[in-house]
Amino acid sequence: MTEPLEPIRLPANQPPQFYRGGDAIARLRGVSGSDSKFGPEDWVGSVTTMFGQETTGLTRLPSGVWLRDEVRAHAAAWLGEQHVAKLGDSTGLLVKLLDAGQRLPVHFHPSDEFARRHFDSHFGKTEAWIVVGTYGDDPRVYPGFRETQSKATVAEWTREQDSPSMIGALNSIPVQAGDAVYIPAGLPHAIGEGVFVVELQQPTDFSLTLEWRDFLASPEKGHLGIGFDTAIETLDTSGWDAERLGTIVKHTSGDRAESVNLLADGSGKFFRADRIQLTGGAFALDPSFAILVVLEGEGTLRTERGGEFPLAKGDTYAVPFAAGQAEVSGTVTAIRCRPPAPEER
Repeated sequence: MTEPLEPIRLPANQPPQFYRGGDAIARLRGVSGSDSKFGPEDWVGSVTTMFGQETTGLTRLPSGVWLRDEVRAHAAAWLGEQHVAKLGDSTGLLVKLLDAGQRLPVHFHPSDEFARRHFDSHFGKTEAWIVVGTYGDDPRVYPGFRETQSKATVAEWTREQDSPSMIGALNSIPVQAGDAVYIPAGLPHAIGEGVFVVELQQPTDFSLTLEWRDFLASPEKGHLGIGFDTAIETLDTSGWDAERLGTIVKHTSGDRAESVNLLADGSGKFFRADRIQLTGGAFALDPSFAILVVLEGEGTLRTERGGEFPLAKGDTYAVPFAAGQAEVSGTVTAIRCRPPAPEER
């Protein structure tokens, strides 16, 4: 580890996935979309492995060391003592760039309590999507059932692999850059073709996939070995009308403040995300572990010890707590992703 600890520019980290996509990530990163390493997901600053894997999904630092191992070895420097007291030596966060080149299957994620019982994990998988780009004729997302469903009905859809009924039962919402959708654990959902997001989630890979046929190799991949009857116990089958959806969907494209809180109320106990958008000025960042994703422009990230790091479209940085008070300057737009504030957990 370099002393004092400073921000680290991260390489792309794209483990293999079962669905198409990746061109939007390649464009953001400024490389050819035909480069085969660019799949539909880029796991940024990841200390999380894919389900059942030993190292696939982890971020390897330019030094060749796994970020997970660096954080574990120097947890207080990376995360801050208050974070470590609440969440231990995990960052408590997984950030992804996700480019849906096709509609994703209908799926959901376990709560913390369910994950403890069935996956021996401190974390479930609550997540949020920040839409940073769209393409195609009709980009949209599908959060929550429109009307309350019985678990027996959902179980029948799953047995029959009745995709039209599954997707038809969900809310269908058109989206544009600047929209954000908070997805509590248990909420059934899908992301439509042509939606490019920065995704924040708890640091696990627990996806319970109801619509597995034509997506996954087997039903076991859908229920992660616990059986669909058990998996559905953690599924939110309640109806989400427009008023209720308004509590998880946020529209921020028109907000031109230098710093914009992107996520809906209630998400703060899982993660935080702010859009920093500057036109020649500077913005101060308090000490925190963070993943910085640069969307547009050019600028500089400075730390209190005098470190200077160039920012350009497509750059991703892991910023340790020990970097201290920092500052972003320039004409630049970036998303700063952070774990929950210690007092929120």
